[in-house]
Amino acid sequence: MNGFGGRNLMRVRAAAVCGGVLLAVALGARPAAAQTPDGAALFGQNCRACHGAAGIPSQGMKTMFPGLQALADSAFLAARSDDSIVSVLRHGIGKMKSFQEKLSPEQMTAVARFVKTLRSTPAGP
Repeated sequence: MNGFGGRNLMRVRAAAVCGGVLLAVALGARPAAAQTPDGAALFGQNCRACHGAAGIPSQGMKTMFPGLQALADSAFLAARSDDSIVSVLRHGIGKMKSFQEKLSPEQMTAVARFVKTLRSTPAGP
């Protein structure tokens, strides 16, 4: 080799990677896994089909599931905490199955927080 052998090149590359990581940490960068889950997107993927995009289930869903709650009902949501909504997601209720195998605790909390934003929408009949 030309005096700058394979080992030296590997050391230079390793130092560059370490330097990049240290710079990212110094600038406050967070790994992607540490980002807060998107409650609106998770609601759309997991809840919308039954509860409706705006938290108001369709008449067809209400007919199929008579106890199905309109999540946009201000009075209903005012009486519930984030923790109580997470508990329903974790354990299920009535015909609603648990989402414990599908959503992480952080994702459930994000969904609960999003659901609480639906309260401004009046519930339909």
